[in-house]
Amino acid sequence: MTAPEQQIFETLIYPYLNHAVRMCEAGYATAVDIDNGMRFGCGYPKGPLTVLDEIGPAVVRDALAARFADTGDHLHRPADLLVKVADEGGRFTAGTDDAVAEPRLRHDIARVGVVGTGTMASGIAQVFAQGGYDVVFVGRSEDKLACVTGYVAKNLDRAVERGKTTPEEKEAVLGRLTGATSREALADVDLVVEAIAEDLDVKLELFADLDRIVKPGAILATTTSSLPITRLAAATQRPGDVVGLHFFNPAPVMKLVEVISTEQTSPEVAETAIALSRKVGKVPVSAGDRAGFIVNALLFPYLNDAVKLAENGEELAVIDTAVKDTAGFPMGPFELLDVVGNDVSLAIQEELHREFDEPGLAPAKTLVAKVEAGELGRKTKKGFHDYSA
Repeated sequence: MTAPEQQIFETLIYPYLNHAVRMCEAGYATAVDIDNGMRFGCGYPKGPLTVLDEIGPAVVRDALAARFADTGDHLHRPADLLVKVADEGGRFTAGTDDAVAEPRLRHDIARVGVVGTGTMASGIAQVFAQGGYDVVFVGRSEDKLACVTGYVAKNLDRAVERGKTTPEEKEAVLGRLTGATSREALADVDLVVEAIAEDLDVKLELFADLDRIVKPGAILATTTSSLPITRLAAATQRPGDVVGLHFFNPAPVMKLVEVISTEQTSPEVAETAIALSRKVGKVPVSAGDRAGFIVNALLFPYLNDAVKLAENGEELAVIDTAVKDTAGFPMGPFELLDVVGNDVSLAIQEELHREFDEPGLAPAKTLVAKVEAGELGRKTKKGFHDYSA
């Protein structure tokens, strides 16, 4: 690692590690779930707390303390738990392999409903159908429904070509899918997962309607990545049955599911959501209902810091390459911003800024300017990098 690469690594990665410690310190998520969130949600080779242990808590503590003295940014002040662990010569991942009780399905789940016909909804329908569940998916028109079955069939065709499934298994999965244009078709399902537009008013109307339609005792789940699940639960007469099941896109491929409980989500519902996620081949992590959950709350401040580093004169390509070479991340921050979409990234960063009220979380000026200029990333052929060629 060259000196410039080391400097970029410390500038961007050490605060990210500190954020992970604060998350653990607050009791928001366990060390295992934090590490699994970033490994399986972002494709990182190691979770932040494992990385911190490998570098040495004292090394990170001292580097952050020096940076805090220089910047005065509260986000650079070493977390109290980091100081404690460093002072005691301890580790964050020590004992994390201890046996824990296997989560169980506390609710009987036989039929699953999915609301939505976009890529995320289609992927979720495929996941449950492949997991052996009968799936009823609801869309606005027959054409929309056909898009779901077409999406799943195309994915399964590729799997057959690669030898990962058989034509018979493909037909079995498709046979478990039933489309409907009326929400009333969801009356007898045991779990409904909504994957519609990230619009609070639209989701509130949906949850009120699901409350009316779906049988008592069924679980109502949302895939939202940014909206308050507590608000959605309040639109029903069964807030204890509402939970977040945040799948990552594309759902058939990505292993992570963030299981998000509100203060009113019943323990049985949360445990069932975890057990069910495992049953369909996913890696669930548990957290509470606040902006960003685990992954976005750790990922986007790091991306925002990268933009600020570029504003201070560092070249984009140098930052991207340094992060990939030193941290082993699959993409550099600007490559990832362009894939996610700068508009999406800005919206998430703004939500984190509102939630935590930290000046250091204010969106970088260049990120705002990119969105205002319509340079949103790969989808517009130009973002931080140019894709017009």
